[in-house]
Amino acid sequence: MAFDEQRYTREVLEPAREAGGLPPEDLRVRYQLTEAMTAAQVAETVRQVRQCWRRARGMLKYKRLADRLEADHARFSPIFTAAAEGDLAPLREALGDSERRAARRLSGAGGRLEDAAGRLRMLSPALLATIARSSGVSQEEAVRLAAERDIEVRDPDPLPDAAPYPGFAKVREALDVLGAPHLGRFLFGDRCAEMRVLDGFAVAGGGSVPEAIAEVGRHWAARTRGPWTIGADTVLAALRNSPDPAALVLYDIVSRLRERVREHPYDDTLLRHATTELDLAAGDARRLIFAVRGEGGLGGGAASRLRELVDAGEIHAAADFAEALEPGALTGDAAELATEVRARLAQAVRLRERARTALDPDDAWLAARDALQRVPDLPGAAELLARLAPHPARAVRAAVQGEGVSLVWQPSPSRAGRIVYDVYRDGILLATAERPSARDEQPPVNTPVAYWVVARRDEAVAMPALAATVIVRPEPGDLRLTAGDGVVSGRWTRPAEATRVIVARDGHPVPAGDTGFRDRDVANGTSYSYTVRAVYADPDGEVVTPGVRRTMTPLGRPRPITDFTLRPDPSAPGTFLVHYEEPATGALEIVGLDAAPPWPMGTTLSLTELRAATRAVPSAPTRDGQSIRPGGGQGVLLAVTVSGELATVGAHIEHVNLAPPARLTAQRRGVTVYVGFVWPPDVPEVEVRWNGRSMIVNSAAYRAQGGVRLDVPEGEPVTVEVAPTSMVRGERVRGAAVSLHLPGRVPVRYDLSQQGPAWRRSLVVEITADRPVRLRRLALVLKPGHVQPKSADDGILLDDWTDLEVPARLTVPAPRQAKPYWLRCFAEGAVESAPAWEPYGDAPAAGRTPIPGGGPGPSFGGGLVFDDPDPGPAHGHGGPGGEVALIDPPVRRMKVG
Repeated sequence: MAFDEQRYTREVLEPAREAGGLPPEDLRVRYQLTEAMTAAQVAETVRQVRQCWRRARGMLKYKRLADRLEADHARFSPIFTAAAEGDLAPLREALGDSERRAARRLSGAGGRLEDAAGRLRMLSPALLATIARSSGVSQEEAVRLAAERDIEVRDPDPLPDAAPYPGFAKVREALDVLGAPHLGRFLFGDRCAEMRVLDGFAVAGGGSVPEAIAEVGRHWAARTRGPWTIGADTVLAALRNSPDPAALVLYDIVSRLRERVREHPYDDTLLRHATTELDLAAGDARRLIFAVRGEGGLGGGAASRLRELVDAGEIHAAADFAEALEPGALTGDAAELATEVRARLAQAVRLRERARTALDPDDAWLAARDALQRVPDLPGAAELLARLAPHPARAVRAAVQGEGVSLVWQPSPSRAGRIVYDVYRDGILLATAERPSARDEQPPVNTPVAYWVVARRDEAVAMPALAATVIVRPEPGDLRLTAGDGVVSGRWTRPAEATRVIVARDGHPVPAGDTGFRDRDVANGTSYSYTVRAVYADPDGEVVTPGVRRTMTPLGRPRPITDFTLRPDPSAPGTFLVHYEEPATGALEIVGLDAAPPWPMGTTLSLTELRAATRAVPSAPTRDGQSIRPGGGQGVLLAVTVSGELATVGAHIEHVNLAPPARLTAQRRGVTVYVGFVWPPDVPEVEVRWNGRSMIVNSAAYRAQGGVRLDVPEGEPVTVEVAPTSMVRGERVRGAAVSLHLPGRVPVRYDLSQQGPAWRRSLVVEITADRPVRLRRLALVLKPGHVQPKSADDGILLDDWTDLEVPARLTVPAPRQAKPYWLRCFAEGAVESAPAWEPYGDAPAAGRTPIPGGGPGPSFGGGLVFDDPDPGPAHGHGGPGGEVALIDPPVRRMKVG
């Protein structure tokens, strides 16, 4: 079918111009294509369509549209080139995409029409045209979309601007006094339901306005005079004197609607108000609300069209429109808009011309951008802006790093616009960067590679900045060298493009295979430098890479640690001291496992294998070995000897990290020893051992009893040991224990009695013990009154004895002292055993908390009070002192005659 230019203008160009200069999305419509066309027909039709665009560009109204069509054609040019060469597949795919885009554009326009129509289902033609232009659809398509959605397109009904009766304000006040919601209800009462005030007045109950005025007048004339009748007379006077009473009713309804619209209610609320409170018919209610809501818009005419063009950014088109108008059409708002448009256009033209003559592309770009901001449709400005490229990037450097290439450059000195950098490798776009650096992760290998960087501002590109050609030749990957006993071995991954890998030790070649080598010509304890290089083929021969260097020191096979001990460090809770015999070669390292090691003692394995199968234990060297922190829980501690890359398995012990108790104390109180300590954290039970006996104590029992109580005879020394314990796999395991020693004590008893006649009485002190001992000093003290002496200095010293061997009987003259008074013995200093007996134990252990009242030093004895002339003998009870328990007699109060 021959191309019809008139039809194309009518069906394509004109609707596109009305749609705001947006070309149709569907390429079938834009290029007048059909499915049955051959490749040659497609090429010919496209050629004729483009000629039509060029001819249309000479017409002012199509100029902007033609520019847009030509600019868009650049995107589709490859498709039509392929079609001209006989390949229609890209064109068919593009036609399908454009059809889908056109469908989406129509769907979006329909949704916007739905939103604009709202509950009223009405649109003005001006708003419909605006939505059509902004959505990119033609006026006819927009009308069809509105009809499909039951949207009525119409101009708003004209509404009165002023009241037809000058005293309408008095009428409103009178209606308020009478309680009438509007004039219609005053005239027709309940008969005014579904009142119609547009296109002629009518009410559902029937009757005309003049008839209703006469009837209401007769009604109020028959009423008793009062304030209510005055209001009715005011309303009736307005109706009778108004040239058109129906127009007064319409104005009353419209004014009330306007008041409600100013509250910005929803359409549903307004419709309910108009139909229920203002008694309007549904159709009139919709039309009146639509008209009242539309009163805020611009009126029609030249001013409206100018405003639409300005709002759409078509300043140049608005200036052309203003120039085309008759001189008398530019009045009021239209004249002001035209003046504004001309001023903006003139300034934009000056900026465009300045951009064309500017020497600096940055200054030109800023001027062109400012021109387009003022007049977006300024002819030639967009094309000028697209040609203003930034200054190029500089000093591009490409460097091989590993298997990739890193590029850096100095940024463009341009300061205007957003500058980005397109990085090319051998003419192929590699990346787009905003910062002056990039990296090529997968460059060609063993081939010269050229890189260049192009600075770009929007679509305008600068001259490319080239980097020196580089050749990427990767080194052998995953290189692993291991030093053993008299041998160094290596493994690697040969690059795919490399022909072979060579190895050198201290500059001397080492035989190597494709993936590794084994060098036995080394001595233990000597360091060697190995270089591993890749060899690549080159037109001029072979090229060898610089290589990867490693320094290795072979060492003799490390000897195992056959035994080691572990004990807690008292100065650091959770830390243990390891003691062992230093190996001849290598260094000891303690590692942890969850179970027994899978290797027998003496097995030598690589350090990498050991690290993968064990966990590290924090350690620090000490003067006698190492201190380690195994952490919580149960496990196995394995001693390994590490030498270079080898490790030899040694002894191991099962270890349960049970923290030992802290601050252990013990106190003797007669035959009971009270043991106390700080309960260790995370320990369920402790085991207490003393003099061949043991007991398990849990934390609840310890807290309930306030400690641990042990039954030990006073004369028997005791060593108390407390260890944390727990059940592991049905067996009880013990942690590190803490202990202290208490020496035994010898109970020494004394009796006080009197003998002889009253004028020559004597005091007798009889001292006994379970075994012979020697007291360094024994003092007999008297204290008058009812308060017994507390020490040897607290009273009158009657007598004292030094180096006294027990048992002994001592006599002292009875004191001449007024009654009552106290007598009491005190032993001072430590106990010494008699020569014939084994010496009594050691001094208290260092660091032990002494028992109150005990320990080395004076002993507080008991006492005897005399207030009777013949008190008789008295016997002692317990009281500690030094290493002797001096027992007081029981107190007997005897009356002296």
